[in-house]
Amino acid sequence: MTINYEYHDVSASATLETFTKEKLEPIFKRYDFVIRADVFFKTENTTSDATGKICGIRLSAPGPRLFAESSHDNFQEAVSETANELLRQLQKRKEKMKTF
Repeated sequence: MTINYEYHDVSASATLETFTKEKLEPIFKRYDFVIRADVFFKTENTTSDATGKICGIRLSAPGPRLFAESSHDNFQEAVSETANELLRQLQKRKEKMKTF
């Protein structure tokens, strides 16, 4: 399990990395074919107060890479929503792998 963090216009945070690792651990445990995660944190000026903190996660697994991204008012919510979206994508991929 390898997790790479990239920050764009955001200062690095050990707390945020720990939180993200906790959210990604169930993915790595449940889907052993996932070998790496690239996590991107960035801020964006928006007109809404409920968005602007963006988390994108790209997973390396057999087949095309999986990617999800979400924007919220804080990074923790963005990480949670992104991880949940990746779980849905992985479930679909696992079902397709069973049919072959």
